[in-house]
Amino acid sequence: MLISRPWLQNFFDVTLPDAQAMADALTLHAFEIESVKGEILDVNVTANRGHDCLSHRGIAKELSAILNISFSKDPLAKKGTSELQKADNLAVSIENPILCSRYIAAYIGGIKVGPSPDWLRTDLESVGQKSINNIVDAANFVMLNIGQPMHAFDASKLTAKDGRFHIGIRNAKTNEKIETLDGKTYSLADSNLAVVDRNSNTILAIAGVKGGKSAEVDESTTDVILESANFDGIAVRKASQALKLRTDASLRFEQILSPMLAEFGMRDCIKLILKIAGGEYKESMDEYPRRQKEITISITASEVNRTLGTELKEQEIFATFTRLGFPFELNNETFAVTPPFERLDLNIPADLTEEIGRISGYQKIAEMALPTFPKAVDTNKNFYTAEHVREQLISVGYSEVYTSIFSDKGERAVINKVGGERPYLRASLLDGLTEAVEKNARNKDILGVREVKLFEIGSIWDAGKEQVVVGIAGENEEPSELPLQKYANELPTPASYENYPISKTERYRPFARFPFIVRDIALWVPDLSKSEAIGDKSQSFRVPATSEEREVEKVIKDNAGDLLVRTELFDRFEKGPKVSFAFRLVFQSSERTLTDKEANAAMENIYKAVRDRGWEVR
Repeated sequence: MLISRPWLQNFFDVTLPDAQAMADALTLHAFEIESVKGEILDVNVTANRGHDCLSHRGIAKELSAILNISFSKDPLAKKGTSELQKADNLAVSIENPILCSRYIAAYIGGIKVGPSPDWLRTDLESVGQKSINNIVDAANFVMLNIGQPMHAFDASKLTAKDGRFHIGIRNAKTNEKIETLDGKTYSLADSNLAVVDRNSNTILAIAGVKGGKSAEVDESTTDVILESANFDGIAVRKASQALKLRTDASLRFEQILSPMLAEFGMRDCIKLILKIAGGEYKESMDEYPRRQKEITISITASEVNRTLGTELKEQEIFATFTRLGFPFELNNETFAVTPPFERLDLNIPADLTEEIGRISGYQKIAEMALPTFPKAVDTNKNFYTAEHVREQLISVGYSEVYTSIFSDKGERAVINKVGGERPYLRASLLDGLTEAVEKNARNKDILGVREVKLFEIGSIWDAGKEQVVVGIAGENEEPSELPLQKYANELPTPASYENYPISKTERYRPFARFPFIVRDIALWVPDLSKSEAIGDKSQSFRVPATSEEREVEKVIKDNAGDLLVRTELFDRFEKGPKVSFAFRLVFQSSERTLTDKEANAAMENIYKAVRDRGWEVR
């Protein structure tokens, strides 16, 4: 999320440090910083703080606590909805309060739509937002300022019945369609939440995601109905993913916002529109069926120190809660803390302990050696057996794989399935293993194997129970499956884990998405070493490379260019004073699809180099 230092300065009377200093402070106490460019910080807000920190106000509040500077201009300090009058000509109805816990609609008439003032356009553009017009920009500013998504509808494009507008929030009907503000048409499912004009049943917006074209604010707009709502995060995320439509609004609703934030958003947006677009605020309607409950969390200094391993004094914890802006009372060594309404991540004493630790400074937490375990480690028989089976299969040439536990068939359906194509838990490993063998067999050359042989140790759900099984599959064998328990019964009761040798892990490289090209080269070279021959015919196994082989392979690599990714000797035999070597060469690019012309050019370079040495290409 892009954050502007000049924008942050609006929350403080004292001058803030430069952008890099603020980035360093946030990194040590709160969030990673992706980059700092001039006075713009790219802050990576963690998921647990999306409730309150996907805004300039949220980051300013963090800096106030971290840097211990007064947060002098807090837009969320003043509570209440006294500025929001009750409506006579504006109704709101919510079909499912679980999916929409609050919806505020406000009517402003007599506005003039036009370009935004320079300060507003500059603020928005500094964080990557395109200026549209003063009404849309006002809504976007409020969202980026305090974190509450806002939306404006052109009132003249809604239907009034007996002079009364009626906004409804309901589930869409299957295949109900909406054209969004960007001109794209979406077909909705009955699980998608929609904002509708109840008088005409026209869809006005995909709730929490994007507004519709039917009530777009444009230069002819004179009256608007503002929306400030609280939509269910899970419902918004599902709709956003299903429609492949991610917006700034959906990003914030997905993180789950406090319904109390909606009133602050509406208040600020009304005030800003009247300032830059004129007009008159007339009335509003606030439907709030699921009110947020205030909680109190109790904690003592001894509990904090026991968890953190610190020796913080009571007054230090007192000072930390004050810096964070947490209302609290201290009675008989117990802090009773009432988290701010926007801090939905604070629910238990451990949450407060984490706040104290990060604001006080992690450097105050002393290093401590882990205590000695009082008894011998119990050996898990399933894990012990799996290790034995794994080592045995690897020793005879098998490679271990992990395939998806989801399947297109089975006896257990998944309620919250990942995608719709595999809605069941697998009843067998064999389908996944067979598919893996087929895919890898096509890539043997790039993998550098002669035969694909795979195994997997994993869970299946069959015959009404879950069990761990071992599955084996290969190019030249029928797939089979056996319960891990069968192997366990054949092994002695484990007394301790065995120390298997740890193999060295090579550096990981992503698997290239582009196809590879294979070329073979066979050539005669003088038999200078008189080393032991592999055999008088080609063999299907590898032995340690001779000096001749290494020399030939080096010449090939030195002249093949950067596109050569693998070489493999697959044939060697002697005839008189000469030795024949046959290599398989694999060419591939990580950036594009290679052409035969490129591979042929590399081979010509190799041919020239080996001939210059007096070797004969067969």
